[in-house]
Amino acid sequence: MTKEIWDASAMKRALTRITYEIIERNKGTEDLVLIGIKTRGVYLAQRIHDRIEKLEGVDVPLGQLDITLYRDDRHDASLKLDPVVNSKELGVEISNKHVILVDDVIFTGRTIRAAMDALMDKGRPSSIAVAALVDRGHRELPIRADFVGKNVPTSSHEEIAVHVEEIDNKDNVELKPLPQ
Repeated sequence: MTKEIWDASAMKRALTRITYEIIERNKGTEDLVLIGIKTRGVYLAQRIHDRIEKLEGVDVPLGQLDITLYRDDRHDASLKLDPVVNSKELGVEISNKHVILVDDVIFTGRTIRAAMDALMDKGRPSSIAVAALVDRGHRELPIRADFVGKNVPTSSHEEIAVHVEEIDNKDNVELKPLPQ
C-alpha cells in the first residue's frame, strides 16, 4: 500500500530549509555551484537555485549531470540496453568551486559515487557536498548527504518515490512497496 510521506507544501518547506542550510554552511553563495543529478535532482536543484536567488539576490551557477556511464551496474548482464548519455557537459565551471550535488533520494550511495567520478572528470572542485530530499538509509558505500530534507527508514521491500510537478504533474513523496 502506497503511503504519502510529504505533500507539495511539506516538500517546499524542506527545500527551503535545505537552501538556508546551504547558504549558512557555505557562509553565503561565493563560489557556490549547484549540480542536479538527472532526472529529478535537476528539478530540485532548480528550485534550490530559485530560492537562493530570491533570498540572496544571487544567480548561483546551475548545472546538470548525467551519470549513466559512471554507474557501477552498467555492465550488468541483465541490462538489455547499452547506457545512453544525453550530454557529457555540466553547463557550468566547477574547478575551485564549492559544488552541491542535488538528488531526490540517497540510498546505497552508489549514485553519489558515480556523480563524484563524473565531476572529477570535468574539473577539480574545492569541495563537494550532497543535498538529498530524502535519505532512506541502506548505505553500501561510506557516503552521506550533507543536507537532508527527511530521513525515512525503509525496508528492502520498499521504495521512495519522489514526484515533481515538472514531469509527474504533482509534488509529493511516497513510500511504496516494491513490486513482487
